[in-house]
Amino acid sequence: MIEKLKTELQIRGFSEKTIKAYVFHNQRFLDFVKKEPNEISEDDVKSYMAYLMAEKKQKPSSVNLVLSALKFMYQEIMKKRIFDNIKAPKNEKKLPTVLTKDEIERMIKAIKNLKHKLLIELMYSSGLRVSECVSIKTEDLNLQEKMGLIKSGKGKKDRNIILSRKLVSHLTDYLANRNDDNPYVFLVRDTHISVRQAQKIVHDAAKKAGIQKRVFCHALRSSFATHLLENGTDIRIIQELLGHSNIQTTERYTKVSRAQLKKVTSPFDI
Repeated sequence: MIEKLKTELQIRGFSEKTIKAYVFHNQRFLDFVKKEPNEISEDDVKSYMAYLMAEKKQKPSSVNLVLSALKFMYQEIMKKRIFDNIKAPKNEKKLPTVLTKDEIERMIKAIKNLKHKLLIELMYSSGLRVSECVSIKTEDLNLQEKMGLIKSGKGKKDRNIILSRKLVSHLTDYLANRNDDNPYVFLVRDTHISVRQAQKIVHDAAKKAGIQKRVFCHALRSSFATHLLENGTDIRIIQELLGHSNIQTTERYTKVSRAQLKKVTSPFDI
């Protein structure tokens, strides 16, 4: 059944990352319950969820991913109605980490490697996901128009992105000094740098810049959205630039716009 699951996921066009996760979680579940797939019941799923949350101390978001994987296997493929009375745990409503413009500038200045500087500049100035940034190709960037194209982003969707005037200047110099056939902007040997490498670059830059916040790649994307919002950009335009299917995802950034909150006068001062 695990092979059947993998085949079905591939046919439906799921990403390699999702396929790997769904296969992994379904195999772990079967190892836990020690039953054949056709013997699985509602109680088995609930027992596993309780085990993950109580024993393994997994976060609701992690348990929900497991639940999605199991639902696909038993509801979509095996047509078993065992999830009708299973409620997903509520996700923690944490605010996304947002850096100030000064903190981002400090991160960029703290890096000596030009390629690494450009990686952070592009992620922040265009609001890219780390996976989109590391795999972007030079042919996807129109430096003259200050625009770019993300091909097959999340949900297999293409979308247009903006390019900063400063970034275009830095990219032009960087690309002019390259003499290789590698199609990727952030090349390493005959491919592109990995997501893990990009995460390390961002983490190290924040550390060198003396930033106390927990900084990771997505914080640059969150900062892009929040700073646009603070500058008066329409939220639906931000939604389009980020590639969000649902406006509610973009609206998370309205809750972290400190600049807008600071404009509010307390009733105690009125």
